[in-house]
Amino acid sequence: MKRHYIGLWLLLAVAFAVFAIASAFDMPVIAGHQLKSSGIASALFPEEQDTIVPADTTTVSQPTPTFPVPCDTTAKTILFIGDSMLEGLGPRLAAYAEKNGHTLYEVMWYSSTSEVWGRSDKLAGYIERLKPDYMFICLGANELFVSDIARKRDAYVKKIISDIDTIPYVWIGPPNWKEDTGINDLIRRNTPQGAFFLSDGMHFDRSKDGAHPTRRSAALWMDSVARWMPQHALHPIRMELPDKESARAQRIFVHQPNEK
Repeated sequence: MKRHYIGLWLLLAVAFAVFAIASAFDMPVIAGHQLKSSGIASALFPEEQDTIVPADTTTVSQPTPTFPVPCDTTAKTILFIGDSMLEGLGPRLAAYAEKNGHTLYEVMWYSSTSEVWGRSDKLAGYIERLKPDYMFICLGANELFVSDIARKRDAYVKKIISDIDTIPYVWIGPPNWKEDTGINDLIRRNTPQGAFFLSDGMHFDRSKDGAHPTRRSAALWMDSVARWMPQHALHPIRMELPDKESARAQRIFVHQPNEK
């Protein structure tokens, strides 16, 4: 009797082994039925799997482009906005525009700051009206000595850049005559590499007020921006050296300090 039970247990063990092997791997169709894997084999003998890295949901900055970036040689409609520094820079940029087939419009807002432009809808209005496909900005000279500037001006710098949207641009930093309290760093942090030209550290011959570069020095300043662009600008455009010292923009719009 004992041997009978032993034989029965051996028979059941063999049957289970056959079932386990058959169900562990995909088998051929037998009598119209396909035996499927039970997953036992994968559990006992796992295959090497590719590592799956969860998607990073944090904001990732755009990759740094490879400089120099190819130059866009097409004719541009350029909008140049800023403070009174445009008095010196504007005529020289107009000469570059005339030489290289661009059309230049200027908006000079005396005594303006990033806050003045950021609180206003003027920039958005001029962009809608003139449809520029390239921009230059020169702002910051009236904010060199603002205390706690990052807190006070960051939102306005961001608003200006938001209004510019996808239009390629170069922001020309102010021509420091003394060390600033952070305006250059603030602009640099908010602009991509190749969109900010740092003027601080350059030599300028100054007019009587001690702040504005002379017309000749401002022309050389604009020449420095033009020389910088082919190798360092995020969106370089055709800026061959003009034959003329200065020219006039297609149109110049002027705003006074008390305007909103």
